[in-house]
Amino acid sequence: MNVKLENRIHVLRAEHRLSQSELAKHIGVSRKTISTIEIGKFVPSTIIALKIARYFQVSVEDIFTLKDLAD
Repeated sequence: MNVKLENRIHVLRAEHRLSQSELAKHIGVSRKTISTIEIGKFVPSTIIALKIARYFQVSVEDIFTLKDLAD
């Protein structure tokens, strides 16, 4: 089974009027890290995912979901 990790980081940033750079600074990563996670080129570590969820005060599952891809 092939799966893709999707996320709602862009939506949450927009709701909080937060730039990629600002979010990156708050969780201790680079802006590029946030960018590549948002577009699905990079799967975040558990620690980064938890830091993002903690920052937005939501569960990891509220941000990240697995999408099944056709085989």
